[in-house]
Amino acid sequence: MSKQPGRQVAVGWLALAGFLAFPTAVLADDDEDDDAKPARPQVYVDFRTSYSRVPAGVLAIGFSNPYGLLSRLSELTTRPTPSLPASQGVTLDVPLTVDINDHVSLYGGFSASASKAGDFDWSPFAVTSWSVGAQAEIYRQDGGAWPTLTLQTTLTRAVPSGPLATTSLNNVLEASYALDADETRGLLAGVQSTLTAIDADRAEIRPNWVGYLGGFYQGEQNWKVTGRAGVQSFGGAKLLALAPVAAFTQPIVRFDLDKMDDDDNRLFGVTAQISWTPKPAYQLTLRTPLYLTPR
Repeated sequence: MSKQPGRQVAVGWLALAGFLAFPTAVLADDDEDDDAKPARPQVYVDFRTSYSRVPAGVLAIGFSNPYGLLSRLSELTTRPTPSLPASQGVTLDVPLTVDINDHVSLYGGFSASASKAGDFDWSPFAVTSWSVGAQAEIYRQDGGAWPTLTLQTTLTRAVPSGPLATTSLNNVLEASYALDADETRGLLAGVQSTLTAIDADRAEIRPNWVGYLGGFYQGEQNWKVTGRAGVQSFGGAKLLALAPVAAFTQPIVRFDLDKMDDDDNRLFGVTAQISWTPKPAYQLTLRTPLYLTPR
């Protein structure tokens, strides 16, 4: 895997292209049967500001979060140490997002971060990666017996290129089963995979998997609470002359609190995540979307 990053990137792009084409075509057929005029695309910048703390000796990935891993590897290229020290990090994700309709979203943007490793000072705040991706409902419950299925794919590349530059492909398949007609409460189940190719020879980051269960509830004031709990399994890593990063299989939890409008657009959100690696790694994320088109 580490010796063929170009092939991994090509496979990732082909998978992303296929993913974009299939759900959009299927949902387009469904729209032809809908007499209502389709809504115009929604465009916004989904700002996400995160603070994380990671214990020594591990790479923390968690739920849909390759950015912390990339900034941690970027830190090693400028501050070499014999092993991974404990660290703190602040990351700003700036993806421009287009909701084509209620079923399909496309996004792309960059992430910038600053980090503090061990006794070192904070690094300068700088761009550390770019990413592109898509999210689509491949099946809609609509009051039926089968849950809504949502697939999300994100391709992320570290910048600038260096001895530990990486390319990550993150896939999340989630089933959501609504317990009422308004879809204000329901159950969740999902699986996530993160595949990472590293440019350096004699270095490897093995796959990361997360399986989880959860639920959500949205009250009359449009505050939505979502919880997920599951198990994360990381295959470990070998990073040049550093001590090997051990594999682990440990619990992981995530809680989301979102303020929604009447059309289910997010106005504000807070996410808290704890992943045991096996020591706990923490992440707190603030979401403040900036809408560029009328809602």
